[in-house]
Amino acid sequence: MKQWYEELFENYARKYDSESFTDGTVGECNFIEQETGFDKSVKILDIGCGTGRHSIELASRGYTVCGVDLSESMLKRAAQKAARANVKVDFRRYDARNLPFKNEFDLAIMLCEGAFPLMENDEMNYHILENATAALKNEGKFIFTTLNGLFPIFNSLQKFYDSPGKKGGAAYRDSRFDLMTFRDYNLTCFEDDDGQARQLKCSERYYIPPEITWMLKSLGYGRIDIFGAHLGAFSRQHKLTPEDFEMLVIAEKKK
Repeated sequence: MKQWYEELFENYARKYDSESFTDGTVGECNFIEQETGFDKSVKILDIGCGTGRHSIELASRGYTVCGVDLSESMLKRAAQKAARANVKVDFRRYDARNLPFKNEFDLAIMLCEGAFPLMENDEMNYHILENATAALKNEGKFIFTTLNGLFPIFNSLQKFYDSPGKKGGAAYRDSRFDLMTFRDYNLTCFEDDDGQARQLKCSERYYIPPEITWMLKSLGYGRIDIFGAHLGAFSRQHKLTPEDFEMLVIAEKKK
């Protein structure tokens, strides 16, 4: 039986690129470049790369990038976009819970809920962090965004989903946030790339900063910094608050 995230992304690549959260690619890559020290020799792994927006942008700036995703249709569109841009990216189909890489990359990125925290239980989400960590060289860096568990404690998720100003076709109904599991259950309504109306029962895990810190420390990271994730404007200056829907995590493996 397919999980909701597999069904969602099996025929949603073109529509995905029209969603409002895809608008921040350039600014987000500017931040990633700053974190690499503008060192073009840095080898980057993009986990949950989707249609390749960050992979392609970083490769166009001279970085060696490998993008992995579970969805064949998303990877197909990513390859088409890279070809049109005359950019070389090594796109591969892998499950983020079972990656083959060992000590190969200087930087791993996992942005816009790329795989984590979509999984159906905490163990699977943790396996994604394990695999990302294993792919990094010693002293490698891991940059990712995830859902901020402080947000639904202080704010209504349904009100956030219904707020105006969001382009794109997806809508989220009947949101129910479970304080015992920190999971949001909702009905995601969207139109796929063939114009067919679809509805999926979805569940995503929200994390609070101490949970993220504990998991990363258990995996051997030394410095762990967590900030508010602002669309297209990632920065170490944005202190995380309950008003941030996502958090930006920057972790460095111990020497």
